[in-house]
Amino acid sequence: MKSKQCLVIGLGRFGTAVATTLYEMGHEVVAVDQHEENVERVMNLVTHAAILDASDERALRTLGVADFDVVVVAIGTDVQANILATMNAKSLGAPYVVCKAIDEMARRVLERIGADLVIRPEHDMGVRLARQIATPNIVDTLDLGSDYAVVEIEANERLKGTLRDLNLTGRFGVQVIAMSRAGKIEVTPGAEDELRPHDKLVLIGTTHALDELRRYLGE
Repeated sequence: MKSKQCLVIGLGRFGTAVATTLYEMGHEVVAVDQHEENVERVMNLVTHAAILDASDERALRTLGVADFDVVVVAIGTDVQANILATMNAKSLGAPYVVCKAIDEMARRVLERIGADLVIRPEHDMGVRLARQIATPNIVDTLDLGSDYAVVEIEANERLKGTLRDLNLTGRFGVQVIAMSRAGKIEVTPGAEDELRPHDKLVLIGTTHALDELRRYLGE
């Protein structure tokens, strides 16, 4: 795995978790916050930590933002500072900016000013938890932006038979990527491959299509 250069702006609970985890995974992480106590808390847990106001473009320029592979703007409740930091990062040439939004309005604004990915951690986790409660046979989900996702599903009595007979593409608009049984994985299984209870399927589709499948499995 190639090491990435990462800049994390804002060292609350979310930003700290992102910064320290990336560092533990072997990436170079520069973490900044305008509050000294937040910087001191992570100083020995990242590559470099500094006190800096990212809403000040001149201050942010000193970091060489364009040289980072990823910039994470994790400023929490100060929406104006979040927006300014995002605008500054993009205007200074950051190739990929991930932003934390506290609500739907902030998400729309951040997307309009050029954020490459906007997440709402508490909202997104709440949605994910609700889906797991409603359909526990959904093993895991990987979101691919706002429109597509990859899910791993454990088959039950409503989902058994050959892939041809199940016709998941025709019925739900999802594509089968892989199939797993007893730890053995088959990539792009054939139409005559049979799905049995407790087998796992990896599917890709729009979030709407996958939600339709979730509702069907939860009935």
